[in-house]
Amino acid sequence: MNFTIRSATDADLETLNHFMYCLHQFHYQHVPEDFKTPEEVQVEKSIALYLESPDCLVLVAELKGQVIGFVTGQFCELVSPISKSVLMGNIDELFVVEQFQHCSVATALLQEMEKRLTEYGVAQVMVEVWDFNHAARGLYKKMGFQPHIHCLRKNTSNN
Repeated sequence: MNFTIRSATDADLETLNHFMYCLHQFHYQHVPEDFKTPEEVQVEKSIALYLESPDCLVLVAELKGQVIGFVTGQFCELVSPISKSVLMGNIDELFVVEQFQHCSVATALLQEMEKRLTEYGVAQVMVEVWDFNHAARGLYKKMGFQPHIHCLRKNTSNN
């Protein structure tokens, strides 16, 4: 399959907003007790904000003029009282249309995002993946991501 990776533009907004809806619908369907509905997310979070920010990147995968996936990322200096400061890249959102999910589209998007973040001087790239999302966890492991911090939680209510 011969798809291309490019920077997103304002002309992609309608498609990207639809993809964001689908991505957040996936999360909500799997863990509705933790996630907001995709409608609620759309009110608070928009791809347009990523496109406007100089610290953010939005890349799309395109096949025959149609966007089939996207990834968002940003960079900032991670400053902590206990660890060394580092210029950090963060992968925020990754989505590929279902029929293209086993065609290396996500891998290509992540490789290009990593390349661009590195060009900005990023020393490390981080991503947060929910435990239920086995496919994403497998992809990131295949891409060389390794556990960094284990975040554990416990419900304290009887509900």
